Amino acid sequence: MEKLLKFLCVIILIVEVSSKEYSGIGRSQTVSVMGSLKCNGKPAAGILLKLYDHDTFTFDDKLASGRTDHNGDFQITGTGHEFSRITPKFKIYHDCDDWLPCQRKITITIPKNYISNADYATEPYNIGIMELSGKFGGEKRDCIH
Repeated sequence: MEKLLKFLCVIILIVEVSSKEYSGIGRSQTVSVMGSLKCNGKPAAGILLKLYDHDTFTFDDKLASGRTDHNGDFQITGTGHEFSRITPKFKIYHDCDDWLPCQRKITITIPKNYISNADYATEPYNIGIMELSGKFGGEKRDCIH
């Protein structure tokens, strides 16, 4: 039984690595997130944003990264290539109302109905206007991102 489990783990790892290394393997899946970020009611300009595909057995795959514009607005789109459905997570790294080392990190899980089975997003997930000065459930600190 232990050998079978090891064999299955190796196969899963090979499939995961292959699908990442050769974009022709697996199906294209795209997700887009848009919105506006504020800090104490003012535009949160230059905020770091990252879009990831959360993987259970391997490291998460970065699909895209970007920053908010001078108005705090953003739209970020990323494409992943997987055999199974991607699990997109949107991460916001900021220092609004914060004087501690490292940055506050907010993670938002994108609903599955916003994943397109194509190289383009059919409908962006709109988070609306988000005020960063408040506290968020599941918020963490991140020094290396």
